[in-house]
Amino acid sequence: MTSTPSTTFQEQGSLDRQGFSGREFRDAVGSFATGVTVITSQGVEHPYGMTANAFSSVSLDPPLVLVCVIKGTEGALYIEKNGVFAVNVLAEDQEPISRFFASKERPRGIHAFRQISHSRAASGSPILDGVAGYLDCRLHAAHEAGDHVIFIGEVLAVGINPDVRPLLFHRGHYHSLREE
Repeated sequence: MTSTPSTTFQEQGSLDRQGFSGREFRDAVGSFATGVTVITSQGVEHPYGMTANAFSSVSLDPPLVLVCVIKGTEGALYIEKNGVFAVNVLAEDQEPISRFFASKERPRGIHAFRQISHSRAASGSPILDGVAGYLDCRLHAAHEAGDHVIFIGEVLAVGINPDVRPLLFHRGHYHSLREE
C-alpha cells in the first residue's frame, strides 16, 4: 500500500534530484537526531581523533559497525593506514570534546591528545575517559561512496557506562536526553 506525503511537508525536489540545494539536503538529513562520536585511531607516531555522527551498527554476527569519513582527509588516511579504529560514544557532558575534535584549529600530531584524558584499547586506539560507551574495531572493509569512505569495522571489544546519558545532535545543535 502506498501513501502520499502529508501536506505539512515542503517538497524540496523531484525523484531525479532536481530542485534542491546542498543546504536543503543537509537540513533534511539534519532532521534525523543522532548520537555524537569521536572516532580515534593509533598511528605509528601518534594518535588521531575526529568528531563524527555518521555511525551505525551493521551486523550482530559477526559484530560489525560502520563510520563514514570524508574521503582523503587525515582521519580517512589514518583508518586506512592503521587498519584499526575506536568509536567513542560521547556522554551528554562532553560537548566540549566534540567541538574540540571537530575544530580545524585543534592541535595535531603528538599534541592532539595532550589535554584529553584517555586510555588505550587493545588495538592501541584512544578510548576517551567518561564516554557513554566505546567499540574497539579492526578494519573489515572500506567502500567509497560519493565524497565519503564507509569504513566497516569488526568489533573486537566494547565498553559501556550504563549510568551515563549520550550526547545528541539534531538540526545543527547539541541536545541531551531529559528524564521525565
